[in-house]
Amino acid sequence: MATTRKWFIRNIAAVQWREFPNHHGGALSKPLVMPETAGAQHIDYRISMYQPMAHVKLHRHKGQEQVYHVIEGEGLMEIDGEKHVVRKHDFIFLPPGIDHSIENTGLVDLVFLVVNGAGDRRRKSLTGIVRGGNAGR
Repeated sequence: MATTRKWFIRNIAAVQWREFPNHHGGALSKPLVMPETAGAQHIDYRISMYQPMAHVKLHRHKGQEQVYHVIEGEGLMEIDGEKHVVRKHDFIFLPPGIDHSIENTGLVDLVFLVVNGAGDRRRKSLTGIVRGGNAGR
């Protein structure tokens, strides 16, 4: 028997902060809508807050598109080998297979939204470090 998915309204305060694999130094996220939290099949939506010096290691997603939307703070995002300053109101689109990382190089928390589209939806989509043992740092 198929499970019926239902709509919901939740408050962000009810969702715990998590530090996902390969996220370091206070790189925290609240998984708001994803398969594990909402039964979502086509989207992964989270808010992230990185303390100064926090980062995620350089990685790629095999089959997922991603959008980052910076809400507060500033940091450095590496995309396909190039480093870019990102700050409040910037939004970044990443097609599948693009190496990327993000690091808070600012003085205050870097807060951003992340939306992952359909594709290789499982956490296995993170191919991990793409350049040696400490890529992205």
